[in-house]
Amino acid sequence: MMIDILNRLVDDIEQHLGDEVDVDGLAASMGTTGYHLRRMFSSLSGMPVSEYVRRRRMTVAAADVTGDEGLLTIAVRYGYGSVEAFGRAFRAVHGVSHGDVRRDGGPLRSQPHIRFRLTVEGNNPMDARITERPAFRLIGHAARVPLVYEGVNPHIQQHIAALPSSAHERLKELSSSEPAGLLQVSADVDPDAVEGSELTYLHGVAVDAADPVPAELDVIDVEAGAWVVFRTSGPYPEALQESYAASATEWFPSNPWRLRPGPSIVAVLERAADFSTATCELWFPIERA
Repeated sequence: MMIDILNRLVDDIEQHLGDEVDVDGLAASMGTTGYHLRRMFSSLSGMPVSEYVRRRRMTVAAADVTGDEGLLTIAVRYGYGSVEAFGRAFRAVHGVSHGDVRRDGGPLRSQPHIRFRLTVEGNNPMDARITERPAFRLIGHAARVPLVYEGVNPHIQQHIAALPSSAHERLKELSSSEPAGLLQVSADVDPDAVEGSELTYLHGVAVDAADPVPAELDVIDVEAGAWVVFRTSGPYPEALQESYAASATEWFPSNPWRLRPGPSIVAVLERAADFSTATCELWFPIERA
């Protein structure tokens, strides 16, 4: 069960705070993948594995810093090769230097030991379907943008606004495969899904793998495989972002599927003229767990 695997990862981190965490090795030993484990950890905890490790290291290290032990000895204990590297990590977590803490005892920001629990409510069934798709291509206009969790991503807004209306109409004419219509595609996402990390955003459509592609358009090749499709309606983009979160907290822990590498796709089926509300389909590439 994914919740058990996540808690095993947390326990391993706690036992080896001075070592590199082998997320891929642990995932493989528990019958899943590092990619899926990282994505689930980030979605459920609100931070990537790497950030949790750093916060826990610095939380525990703070107790050592308040003592008389040499700072280099403490730095090495927690996996840092120099006092300077340790100091940067310490300040990033606590907001003050290790010297300030050694002298004044604080202030300190602690990261509690995370425990994952699955709460089953069943009050809000998710509208989801599984579909097998042959290989296809996503074509359109791509840009590198930072990941934004809440609200409208202004960088994506700027990218789309810069396209002439004729570009949208041309893309619609090229659409020849599911998901149908104009698509919002996120690819090359950091497995830890760190907010602010860069991803490839493509405004485009899906076409059959054999279809010719105009030379001026960007292309993302998509492998054959299974997809889970969530349908959501309501305020935009809030309802869509809630569906992203619910996929991690409700659907994946309750179903025998896991994420596989590949783009996530949003197909806007219907929308208000001002885009305040919309009916969307959210596509994730998956494989049997």
